[in-house]
Amino acid sequence: MPSAFPSPYHRSVLGVLAAMLLWAAPTQAQDQLRGDAPNDWLIQDATVLTVTNGTIENGDILVRDGDIARVGQDLSAPSGVETYDASGEYVMPGIVEAHQHMAISDVNEATNPVTAEVGVGDVLNPYDIGIYRALAGGVTTAHVMHGSANPIGGRNETIKLRYGVTNPDRLQMDGAPRTIKFALGENPTGLYGQGRDQVPRTRMGVEQVIRTALTKAERYMEAKQAYQDGERARPPAHSERMEVLAGVLRGDILVQTHGYRADEMLMLMDVFEDFGIQDLVFHHANEGFKIAPELAAFGDNGAGATVFSDWWSYKFEVYYSTAYNAAVLAENGVNASINSDIPGEQRDLYLQAAKTQRYGDLSDTQALRLITINPARQLGIADRVGSIEEGKAADLALFSEHPLSVYTEPQRTYVDGVVRFDHEEDPDDMRLRVDPEGTVNLARDGWSRHAAHSCLKGVAQLRATRNGVSLENTGR
Repeated sequence: MPSAFPSPYHRSVLGVLAAMLLWAAPTQAQDQLRGDAPNDWLIQDATVLTVTNGTIENGDILVRDGDIARVGQDLSAPSGVETYDASGEYVMPGIVEAHQHMAISDVNEATNPVTAEVGVGDVLNPYDIGIYRALAGGVTTAHVMHGSANPIGGRNETIKLRYGVTNPDRLQMDGAPRTIKFALGENPTGLYGQGRDQVPRTRMGVEQVIRTALTKAERYMEAKQAYQDGERARPPAHSERMEVLAGVLRGDILVQTHGYRADEMLMLMDVFEDFGIQDLVFHHANEGFKIAPELAAFGDNGAGATVFSDWWSYKFEVYYSTAYNAAVLAENGVNASINSDIPGEQRDLYLQAAKTQRYGDLSDTQALRLITINPARQLGIADRVGSIEEGKAADLALFSEHPLSVYTEPQRTYVDGVVRFDHEEDPDDMRLRVDPEGTVNLARDGWSRHAAHSCLKGVAQLRATRNGVSLENTGR
């Protein structure tokens, strides 16, 4: 008589088939974020926080083909355009995150003090659930960055949070200027000098690495020009590293620099003035408040600064800081923004901006600018995002109460007019690809895995390298 239970062989086959079905089956996320999702909307009767043109009570926003077509009151929906009743809700521009490491697995090419030839845009991961979690906090654009191991690191990528697409190229923001990561201070000196006995070991060495690399790029450009002018028999050997640094010298690639201390920020501004580089944004900039007038006076438009609201003391060079940093910078005319840096932490950037009203007494508009139009300007994309204006992309975040209120809850997030997060229709599982044998990456895991590892690394670096241990994934 045959057994009522499958044999071990049959159980194995059934298990493989079940796993294949689970892997291939559409998830709730794919059902919700379908390819034909509408990008025409009329959002009605909201309090519209434009950021650049005041506040509109009982305001409407008409979205056509993913762009903001009209902003005003008592607008009518054209035929075929869906409406959303936003009565009692607040709508602001989608939040622009100036410093993130989500949607990538490799942060640092920590093999050479200069690695301008690599770029995180080539390794984007559209399946990262962190993208959806950012949307749940009203974030619509993120600047995904190379880490801070090298004085001159790799190229970053500005992405739109189009969660649901599976082609990595669909995340990239068309027309966004290219950016590159530089880094000052303990991260490069700890990794190379203390860990490997290489230059740079000191802040002086960091400066010299940057000066030497830019000088080589100048000579590379001169050699190419001489060949084009017929003054050389052949062009210089092609170097992707030199091509990128030549773009920095020409102003085609915007420099985004990790740095904490006032002295090293002043040093880099002096270096850039020597090379005629005008575009510069400091990231973290915990001592930026000490040199706010100097930052504002740099180049033609000033040096920007993207900072934490109230986070410091996680390594030695970050001990001297203040929660008034963003407010001091803003009041001195510096284009300042607030970022989260850590994957998972970007969900409450609106509350981080609100802290500037507790520390510095900024107005609602000044506080909201720190997470919208200001970071958009730092990334060279303010003509497309960062404010609610006709002609800009319909990147919008709707909240139950004013977004600077501690009681508010995000309700909807639109990216290019497509609803990518909806509080009322938020499935339990928004993963795009499910491995039935894999572990579940919980939201709270972001801190224990990334932040505890990276943030405390600056302190651990000084201890570990004394024993010959190399820490190669420095992101902070």
